[in-house]
Amino acid sequence: MKNLVEELKWRGLYHDSMPGTEEQLLKEVTSAYIGFDPTADSLHIGSMVQIILLVHLKNFGHQPVALVGGATGMIGDPSGKSDERNLLNEETLAKNVAGIKSVLSRFLDFNSNEPNGPIMVNNYDWMKEFSFIDFAREVGKRITVNYMMAKDSVKKRINGEGEGMSFTEFTYQLIQGYDFYHLYKNNNCLLQMGGSDQWGNITTGTELVRRMGGENAKAFALTTPLITKADGSKFGKSEGGNVWLDADKTSVYKFYQFWVNATDADAEKYIKIFTFLDKETIDALIAEHQAAPHLRVLQKKLAEEITIFVHSKEELEKAIQASNILFGNSTAEDLKKLDEKTFLEVFDGVPQAEIAKADLENGLDIITVLNEKTGFFKSNGEARRALTANSISVNREKIKEDFVLTANDLINNQFVLLQSGKKNYFVIRTV
Repeated sequence: MKNLVEELKWRGLYHDSMPGTEEQLLKEVTSAYIGFDPTADSLHIGSMVQIILLVHLKNFGHQPVALVGGATGMIGDPSGKSDERNLLNEETLAKNVAGIKSVLSRFLDFNSNEPNGPIMVNNYDWMKEFSFIDFAREVGKRITVNYMMAKDSVKKRINGEGEGMSFTEFTYQLIQGYDFYHLYKNNNCLLQMGGSDQWGNITTGTELVRRMGGENAKAFALTTPLITKADGSKFGKSEGGNVWLDADKTSVYKFYQFWVNATDADAEKYIKIFTFLDKETIDALIAEHQAAPHLRVLQKKLAEEITIFVHSKEELEKAIQASNILFGNSTAEDLKKLDEKTFLEVFDGVPQAEIAKADLENGLDIITVLNEKTGFFKSNGEARRALTANSISVNREKIKEDFVLTANDLINNQFVLLQSGKKNYFVIRTV
């Protein structure tokens, strides 16, 4: 077997592991799982590390198991939280579970017939029939309260951060621990992986496997570091909030822009973590970038690779095309290919004015449009001077003073893009 742990270390994807984990992964094909809590009906880029970890696992010949926490989602993981989560109702939970399954299926083929083909499970399937008394007798007696209290996620809450911890959340680590035992017993799953904040929950699982699985039972743990930006701020959010892996929540254009706008320091770190490029290729890219940082070679390659991975090559090309609208030599045809949502995102923050679509049926002379109808220019004279200087464009095409704006000029039958010089934009929206 190739050395997965070694690969994770140079990529910056390794934080810690239990003794024997690396040896186990080198010895034989190993089933390993990562849990995804259904707190929303999709996943955002904060989950990308764990998704990529499962893909690396598969690429190195092991079997990835993706667990969607239909049961644990009813309780909420206290790790890293100072207050109790709001409990989700069953309808919301079912919707979230379905959404997360759909996202994960884009990265792992759960219908594969390969010996190490990925598996997807939902812990609600084995927890729903488990009575409280049976759980208390079979699982609760195996782990002492002292052991559970020693976990950081519990200690922080007990010691005054937030409003303490309910019994509901206190049991979370036992339920997650039982998941590991169930997968060990039924799927021969020997390893649980997750973020470093999950270490306490994961090791409770390894302890349950050891205590419930018999004298020869063995289980392992491996964690990834929590990803931060170079300035120490939280990774995964843009100014507009979470960056989601579904295009209907975060457009491919905005997704692409998030990575293109990474700082040099972050791009050098992210290209190892979030792409599958080999070390030789990445080292060459870093050297090329350092020689000419202004070309942003790293950011562009990072954005390309991860946009293809999450969306597709076709969607990447559309995102690049949309980016070129502002920063490249795009044409009227390029503009007309943008859907309404992407058009508005590309020109987010650009001044806008509304014109009645009926006004365009007979046509409007461009000076009236530039001044009276939009206020893009303060006077007819100022608009006329700009036209004489050949600095006015409509939908990226230069125009003269005799230009008449009609409905034929509408993008998506709704918008017109005005431009003065290189950087002054104005959007007309018809009503």
